[in-house]
Amino acid sequence: MRETYWGAGRTLELDRVAFENSLCVAGYLNGKQVAFGRAITDHALFAHISDILVWPEHRGHGFGVALVEALLNHPTIAKVPSVSLNTADAHSLYEKFGFKRVADGMHMKRMRQLPSAQSQG
Repeated sequence: MRETYWGAGRTLELDRVAFENSLCVAGYLNGKQVAFGRAITDHALFAHISDILVWPEHRGHGFGVALVEALLNHPTIAKVPSVSLNTADAHSLYEKFGFKRVADGMHMKRMRQLPSAQSQG
């Protein structure tokens, strides 16, 4: 994940805590993991899909579709009315599931720099 544009700067510890507090799905081929994704939710009103990743050599074989489908069909996510995500490069994947680009001026984001691996000793 640290090789992705969205995962750079994250430490193993930050990922561990994030994954423990998320609904995670994975894709496997011949017993080896080739894909990962997760969702964060309040179980009532919203969910956010995050960290969808298919190993480069396995892209184009339906793993991304399967991850998103598994998350959206999970009983916890399927019942919430609002599901969001952020992407810079996979719009066509998410549009297959009804996601639309939003330019309504209502969405805001506050970002802070992650603590670096060096500062965590």
